[in-house]
This record gives sequence, structure tokens and C-alpha cells, in this order.
Amino acid sequence: MFSRIREDVGCVFTRDPAARNVFEVITTYPGIHAVLFHRASHWLWQNKLCWVARVLSNVVRWVTGIEIHPGAIIGRRFFIDHGMGVVIGETAEIGDDCTLYHGVTLGGTSWDAGKRHPTLGNNVVVGAGAKVLGPIHLGDGARVGSNAVVVKSVPENATVIGVPGHLVGLHAEVSAEREAIAKKMGFDAYGTSSDMPDPVAHAINHMLDHIHLMDKRMETMSEKLQDVGGEDNSQIRMPEMECCEIVSEAEELLEASSVKADEIER
Repeated sequence: MFSRIREDVGCVFTRDPAARNVFEVITTYPGIHAVLFHRASHWLWQNKLCWVARVLSNVVRWVTGIEIHPGAIIGRRFFIDHGMGVVIGETAEIGDDCTLYHGVTLGGTSWDAGKRHPTLGNNVVVGAGAKVLGPIHLGDGARVGSNAVVVKSVPENATVIGVPGHLVGLHAEVSAEREAIAKKMGFDAYGTSSDMPDPVAHAINHMLDHIHLMDKRMETMSEKLQDVGGEDNSQIRMPEMECCEIVSEAEELLEASSVKADEIER
């Protein structure tokens, strides 16, 4: 039991740079209080002391603003940052190394008995104000953006944003292909950057997919030509695109056009 407590407290230091020492974490972090008391209330729930477990969880809710049903199953090193307004339902299951921010709801969409709350894999992060609803599954490493409403299962290592939630993350294989094409062309894979607007990321990613498919077709055509005695051009290096120069030229053209526009107005 004490090893689990040490893990719960210790994980704060890796996820909150504001944490200074163990005493401060134990005495001032409501997320830690809620998790530690949930361990106790869940033990009571498993041992058929359901009313006592509910009373304990209700007291913790008054104190911390975090409501965790005693029946919820929570893994190791679970961290609730800030915590106010977090609600975790009875049949929710949370894996190891997960993080929830304030205002998160792991709720149900049905009044029927049985499994009606989400299951989170390992290393899942749910942003502030997000709602994850129903008996869905969030795969290992999934990320849910702030204020998203997720009602469908999310694959591993994917990112979900919006209302209703939609995928914006990339599978590892596709991401690697896009990264390779972007590197060959001489610019970063914009679709994977954190500050890129979603429509632009969507367009760039499709462009990279298209270029990747064209490269594959060109390689196939070259192989066929070599088979019938054509010239071997596989060693010809693809020229790199100097994106910085292109951007500079574009800026110069914009400046020139704006100067001309001013002259015309005069």
C-alpha cells in the first residue's frame, strides 16, 4: 500500500513543474487527496461495505471538488491536475500513468446497468473540460483535447479534438511516411506541430500522402523500365527544396505588390 502511495505522490513531480517537495504535494494537492482516498473507498467497495465507501467518496467530493465513484478501477501513478469538477463514473476503468485535468467527465450515456463508462488505456491524457462518454475505449497513449466530447473509441497514440471528437493524430506508420517525404522535400512535417491550425494540418498531410504515393509509383515505373533495358536513374539525387528561400521570395513579391498598390492609389 505504501509503495502505491509513494508512486501516486512521486508521479506529480514528473507532470507538474510547480511541485516543489513531497510535503507540499501531500498537503496542498486536491488531486492527490482524491486519489489516495479513492484507494481506500475502492477497497471498502470491493469488500461489500458499499454505503461506507459512498459516504467516504462523498466527503472527499465536498473537500476536493472531485467525484470518483468507489467502483471505478484506477491504475498506478494516476494524476489529477487542479481537479475541480472532475467526475469519474462507477464502471470507469483507468490504466497506469494517466493524467486528467480539471473539468473532465468520464461519464455514461445510458441508465442501463452494466458497463456504461469509458475505459482508458495506459499513458492517456485528457485535457481540461473534456467529456468522454459511454462504454468506449481510449487506447494506450491517446490524447483528448480540452473541451472535446468523445463518444467513440480512440486508437492508440491518437489525438482527439472538437465536438463531437474527431481524430487529428497520426498512426505511427503513416506519420513516419509523411516525415520521410517532408524531410526529402526539405521542410518539417507541419501536420505534427502543436501550433498548426487543424485545416492547414489536414491539407499538408494529404499533400504529403499524395507525394508519397507519387514517389512509390515513380519507383515502380523506374524498375519496370530497367527490366526492359532502360537507363538506371536510381542513383540520381533528388534536389532539395529550399523552403526558406521560397518564403523569402514570396515575402519580397508581397512587399513589391503592396508598394505598387500604394503607388496606384496615390
